[in-house]
Amino acid sequence: MSKVFILSVFFCFISLSHAKDSEIDLELGEEINEVCAGCHGEYGEGGKQGEYPRLAGLPAEYIAQQIKLFKEEKRKNIPMRPYANDRELPEEDIPSIAAFLSQIKLISQMPKFDENMSAYEKLLIAKKVFNIPRAEGEIDFGEKSYNRECKSCHGKKGMGKKNSDMPQLTGQYTEYMLKQLKQIAKGEREHDDDADFFAEMKTEEIQAIMAYLSVMDD
Repeated sequence: MSKVFILSVFFCFISLSHAKDSEIDLELGEEINEVCAGCHGEYGEGGKQGEYPRLAGLPAEYIAQQIKLFKEEKRKNIPMRPYANDRELPEEDIPSIAAFLSQIKLISQMPKFDENMSAYEKLLIAKKVFNIPRAEGEIDFGEKSYNRECKSCHGKKGMGKKNSDMPQLTGQYTEYMLKQLKQIAKGEREHDDDADFFAEMKTEEIQAIMAYLSVMDD
């Protein structure tokens, strides 16, 4: 194999990498998020006790995947229809909004403020404080069930996996996750595992897992 051929392949690979990177425009993502914020919050924190899920910090790959499922109506969601379409959100814009939301970091506890910090600066920090309320259920039982059934995909602490389509569960609304589990069990939402598995899970076990996840972001 000639050196010229090897170099050609190498520079072609570099060019493709840069092309992929150039598709991501965080300023564009921030602009698109102004529309998303109407439901999902200025910082992607969601709202209405989980009617609108948290998006902040979810893997960009996962966000992009879900947007495409909404656009193709493989994941049905009436509130998303006016926004997840080619006119409002072209395919080339998806990487930017996905990357913007994925890099937002929410804190779970109010930090100690510097005495010289202005009231406005404190307010901006306070807006990013997000902590899931403690859910009912047996935490110890939930931890064992989570480690057995969920850990391999969603991580030891429920934080998902970076650079993958595996979302974090810790820090997500309990009510939202319960709703998604029901949809998966009914076959209304796609999941890597067999939907029958979720349909067969007992209510107490599901609630225990929710309880465990609800204290993981404390």
